Amino acid sequence: MTKLKKTSRTKVADEVLNAGSGQTIMQPNVNDNKVKTISDIREQTHGERTVQVDDEQRIRKAFVDKDWNEIKIADSWQIFKVMAEFVEGFEKMSKIGPCVSIFGSARTKADNPYYKMAEEIAAKLVRHGYGVITGGGPGIMEAGNKGAHSEGGRSVGLNIELPFEQFNNIYIDPDKIINFDYFFVRKVMFVKYAQGFIGMPGGFGTLDELFEAITLIQTKKIGRFPIVLVGTKYWQGMFDWIQQVMLEDEQNISPEDMNLVQLVDDAESAVKIIDDFYSKYLLSPNF
Repeated sequence: MTKLKKTSRTKVADEVLNAGSGQTIMQPNVNDNKVKTISDIREQTHGERTVQVDDEQRIRKAFVDKDWNEIKIADSWQIFKVMAEFVEGFEKMSKIGPCVSIFGSARTKADNPYYKMAEEIAAKLVRHGYGVITGGGPGIMEAGNKGAHSEGGRSVGLNIELPFEQFNNIYIDPDKIINFDYFFVRKVMFVKYAQGFIGMPGGFGTLDELFEAITLIQTKKIGRFPIVLVGTKYWQGMFDWIQQVMLEDEQNISPEDMNLVQLVDDAESAVKIIDDFYSKYLLSPNF
């Protein structure tokens, strides 16, 4: 007689027949091979630091059961690292005077028109008495620091340590470069010590920084500082969607929120918006 191979359906039928028969049906535990502690991860990765392992191990780490000693050591040390970054940032940034933060892509090349425009904007800002704050890296950030440096103005770089793409550029004042591990600490410095924001075309990081500033102004956590986006062709589609979907279709923002940002296409207009804003309050940079 030919022996029939059990299918998933016949296995289910067997389980139903065996129910209440006194037989225990053992099901495999999906967590049998799951690592239990941070030490197990270190063994699997040959002693490498957990921040250096691949994405799969980073994901698995979130499901590891940590003992109290590991929690206390890891979390306490992280708290001190965060505090150290805030202390250094506050100490250095509190002395820089009126500045404008320039956001933009690290991938923009030196021959790109937006690179040249960012450099021109930064130079004009310095001539008008402002310093410049950038993310300290290449691309648009480099252009901003380069323009400020060329005019002898204050050139601040808030560099973030990343496994790719980011390294500090050479146009930052030596005493005004700060290196961060944590994006959220860096964003505090971008916003807390800026009197205006200029957004050049960029990626997710630029959007993160831009909407951080917009949100804080919208919720009145900071003053209504000017936000200028350069490049109508680049930004217009996003703001059409915000107008049509967020505002008109879903009413997730208020009509006045659309006035928090202004779009321009040249350096002169970008700097004029900053100047006009402060002239209303009879304020000017005090360098």
